[in-house]
Amino acid sequence: MGAFDPAAITAAILAGGAGRRVGGADKGLLLLDGRPLIMHVQAALHGQAGAIVICANRNADRYARFAPVVTDATADFRGPLAGIAAALGHCKSEWLLTVPVDCPSPPSDFARRLQAAADGHAAVAYDGRCRQPLFAIYRRGLFDSAAAALARSVSVWGWQDEIGARMADFSDAPQIQANLNTHEDFKNWEQVSHG
Repeated sequence: MGAFDPAAITAAILAGGAGRRVGGADKGLLLLDGRPLIMHVQAALHGQAGAIVICANRNADRYARFAPVVTDATADFRGPLAGIAAALGHCKSEWLLTVPVDCPSPPSDFARRLQAAADGHAAVAYDGRCRQPLFAIYRRGLFDSAAAALARSVSVWGWQDEIGARMADFSDAPQIQANLNTHEDFKNWEQVSHG
């Protein structure tokens, strides 16, 4: 594989969840340190991808202020594979990088390390204990496979197994485990980040 080229990567921020643990709120638009969470994720991806899209099922007009919005083919919250399939269908670059909106600070070398592990196909982050299936990179040509798996109600995890996604070791990057799932998680993150 040649040198790492961010221009060959589109990053998709997965923000299509129903927000059940935050009272149905749209998590990516909740404030973290005075800014919407989506802005933190977007800033962390700066320099790692030539383009950024947001996979969202609601509030598309609000998200569109930050980046182009891609919506699922159906509006029934079918899970993250629906967002990944939609993003792959939209993707014009060679690679699609995915990151969940509830992780405010993915590693600065996230895209580079995933692409190096992908062996030309797909890779997913391994945090030292388990796979983190939403932190992944895929070749654009996997759209048909993702759409077919979605039609069979396969999980992201199951689809990654089907396509033989490689594991990328991120055991040295605990921030990929720091998902903000509740209002309390948001408060704790702010307290820790301010020392």
